[in-house]
Amino acid sequence: MTADLRLATDSFRSHARALIARFTDLPVLVVGDVMIDRFIVGRVTRISPEAPVPIVRFESEYVRLGGAANVAHNLAVLGARASLIGIVGDDAAGRTLRAQLTAAGVNGDGLVVDPDRPTTEKVRVVTERNQQVARIDYEQDTDASGAVESAIIDAVRHSAPDAKALLVSDYLKGAITRSVIEVLQRDRRATLSGERPPLIVDPKIPHLSCYAGATIVTPNHHEAEVATHIRIRNDDDAHAAARAFRDRARCEAVLITRGEQGMWLSEPAAEGSIPAVAREVADVTGAGDTVVATLALALAAGATMSEAAMLANHAAGIVVGKFGPATVTREELIRVLSA
Repeated sequence: MTADLRLATDSFRSHARALIARFTDLPVLVVGDVMIDRFIVGRVTRISPEAPVPIVRFESEYVRLGGAANVAHNLAVLGARASLIGIVGDDAAGRTLRAQLTAAGVNGDGLVVDPDRPTTEKVRVVTERNQQVARIDYEQDTDASGAVESAIIDAVRHSAPDAKALLVSDYLKGAITRSVIEVLQRDRRATLSGERPPLIVDPKIPHLSCYAGATIVTPNHHEAEVATHIRIRNDDDAHAAARAFRDRARCEAVLITRGEQGMWLSEPAAEGSIPAVAREVADVTGAGDTVVATLALALAAGATMSEAAMLANHAAGIVVGKFGPATVTREELIRVLSA
């Protein structure tokens, strides 16, 4: 059945608050491409006489966790016991990332050092009004192989059996390979508790065939269009694309994020639109990380797929009002639900 899935009822709001209360200390494992987001902030004073580019006078600089590291950070802020597996280089950026994870309360023991590649780092030059002037990427995106891939797989085998949810954050930077996904799927079926924890995937389309059997995959509308060759202009298109995406990915459910149009959920028990709730949009960077973190934690806490998706939608509405990769607290979620 297709419907407009809304967080409108008092009964759901009350149940959602109970779900959020259960977030505390739930173990969630994130496997994926970790990165550092570095922001160099300055004031544009004039155009360079050397080339038609702005001259930015430096004022400040700061770093934030990005990619899978931002997913893990979001989980930790929401109260989860987050563990992270990924690849870092033997460099200053890798040491900065580890220090930031420690400060955020994320277990980074599963990070694997690859001395032959740099830690992925995105350097953004922005103005004091948060307008981006340029971006510089330090990365090597070849798939992990040999000893590095084996170390990732060993880390997954060590950590997955204790997790209440497994989350793949795929940015096509090398940490996610078919072998890594296969081990995650096998270990998901052999948890210590006997339960089958949900596997949530934030995808990249070139790896789509690797995600078969996932509980839910969360493409954005552009990724869904590319995967299905269906242009998404309205709810009917979203419905068709979601069904086609589920068939192609062979996953149990799909949640298409659609920006200002909200989300579209397709699963056996529910099908429908989840309207956007953002009151103001400052920056969409990292919003997908917040969505998958909230979705995974809600499912680990016992939410239905519809409940988890609607909670994730509200978390996204909060985080897009912040600049850069950001997080959402339980208190912020509860406050929105009480409004």
